[in-house]
This record gives sequence, structure tokens and C-alpha cells, in this order.
Amino acid sequence: MAENAASLGQFDFAGDDHVVPFQVEGLDVRGRAVQLGPLLDAILARHDYPAPVARLLAEAIVLTVLLGTSLKFEGKFTVQTKGDGPVDLLVADFSTPENVRAYARFDEEALAKAVAEGRTEPEQLLGKGVLAFTIDQGRFSQPYQGIVALDGASLEEIAGTYFRQSEQIPTRVRLGAAELFDRDSDGKPRHRWRAGGLIAQFLPEAPERMRQPDLHGGDGDTGMRDHVEDDAWAEARSLVETIDADELTDPQVGTERLLYRLFHERGVRVYEPKAVFDRCSCSRDKLKGVLKGFTAEEIEASQDNGEIAMTCEFCSTTYRFEVSEIEAA
Repeated sequence: MAENAASLGQFDFAGDDHVVPFQVEGLDVRGRAVQLGPLLDAILARHDYPAPVARLLAEAIVLTVLLGTSLKFEGKFTVQTKGDGPVDLLVADFSTPENVRAYARFDEEALAKAVAEGRTEPEQLLGKGVLAFTIDQGRFSQPYQGIVALDGASLEEIAGTYFRQSEQIPTRVRLGAAELFDRDSDGKPRHRWRAGGLIAQFLPEAPERMRQPDLHGGDGDTGMRDHVEDDAWAEARSLVETIDADELTDPQVGTERLLYRLFHERGVRVYEPKAVFDRCSCSRDKLKGVLKGFTAEEIEASQDNGEIAMTCEFCSTTYRFEVSEIEAA
């Protein structure tokens, strides 16, 4: 066992915005769990998204953090949805070792109509389209992208379909987001967002134990579709599926306590938590580099009184450039 592993109770709880890796030796399961608080609230408050949009983006951020923190190399991991629904775009990315950013795009009129008609389920807001996972290790490496159709009742379900179709490792993902209304230390009303999630993967020493049955309607052989799920994974998956959405976001439960509730009978171990931060990678120099590629006509069309303003879609920071400095560059 690695030296930085510990049984629950050997160190302080990680708290919000820390990913907690864990292992359940008795079930051959490894995974990660997280509760997001201030990080998530800062991202969502910056854009003042309507609640249905904020909830979707919150779950996308959790999914990104759970998967991105597993990267063993320098790079960026991105989760993105593109659909024909009122919320036509969600983007969240994790840049190693710890930076998270995200934004959503939506049609205000279409969203208002959907809300008025009670059509606020994820599948109704996202519409038909794709969920893409992209790993980018930099300019000297070709990005890898995995894609799955937006065919499911939630991001959790869609992500589960992706793992069933594309990965050799049995995987279960749980995601949740909550809008909280309470009071601060001064008694003033306060509005906050929280989100949480967990990913569990079956990693036995014998690889044949990881075989998964084909999806219903798939083109796998009959033997594969009839394959009996390994008992250890069946137990682990069933335990993960007992999690209530409230448990994923409740600060009184916390990540470690949730893991204990789920797996204490099987000997769960946790590893050193990993902090994540609301931190954008945009900069004045990067955007100036973009402007360098503009034609004279595009620069003229973009300027206002000799100035070009560019706003980062992720962090909403606005950068202003004099046309003269772009032309000189």
C-alpha cells in the first residue's frame, strides 16, 4: 500500500474543493470523490446563470474535476456538450495540476419558454447532440477525443453510457448539484451553489474479471451480452447507486463521511486530497495573439473609437486593446 494512503480518521477531512482518491480493497475498486463549494459558487455567480443552466454546468464541472484529476501528465481535460436544445453549449476544462474553468451558452428566449412549460429536465434543455471528452497534452501531441450521443436523462447517465461503450474498465459515476438558501454569519440571506460527485472503477488483478456485458441492442456477441457481472463489482456498483443526491452536496456529510457510509464494511482507504481552484488560463498576451491573426478589415469591424474590447467567455474578464498596438504587432 502506498505510504500516502490512510484509513478514514487518520487525518482531517479535506473539505470543499478537494478531490479525495479512495480504494476499496475488498471490492477491487478505486475512485475519486469530491464536493465543490466556493469554487463552484464563484464560477456560477460570475455569469449569473438561470438556475436550470447553473445546475447543468455544475454537474459538468464535477464530471470534469473527477476525470481531469486522474491525468498523470501535464495537459488539459475538457468536457463539452453541443446540442440543439435551449442550452446548446456547456464547456468545462481542467488544466493540470489544479485549475478549473467553465461556461455555458443558452438561448434566453428558448430557455424562458422551456421553463414556463416545465421542460427543465437535462435531456430537454440539452436536446439532441453530443457529449465530448477531450485530452490535450499540448502542441507536440495530437488531442484525443471521445464522443457519445446526448441520449440519456442526465449527464450522469450519458457519461455512464460513454464508459460502457468506450472504456474497458467497469465504471460508475454519480453527480449532483444543489441550490442553497441560508444566512451568513451576520444573519443576512445568502444564496449558494454546491455540487458533488463520485467515480468508482473496478480494477481487479485478473483482467478477465473486468469484462462487461454489451449494451442492449449492441453488436457484441451473444456470449458477451450474457456475461455475468463479477460479484465484487456488482456489489460496489449497487452501493454507489444507493447514494442520494443530497448526500453528494450536503456539507454536513462531506466526502470522507460519504465514503465511509458506502464502503466501511469493505475497508475503504483514502489518499491525500487534491485541491482544485477556480482559475482561468486567459491572458492579455494570448488574446493579443488572437488579434494578430485578424485581417485589416476584421480589425476595422471590431474596433470602436480606436479600441478593441475582448471578453473571456470563461471568466468574463474584459481586455482592451488600442488598434494602433494591434497594427504595430
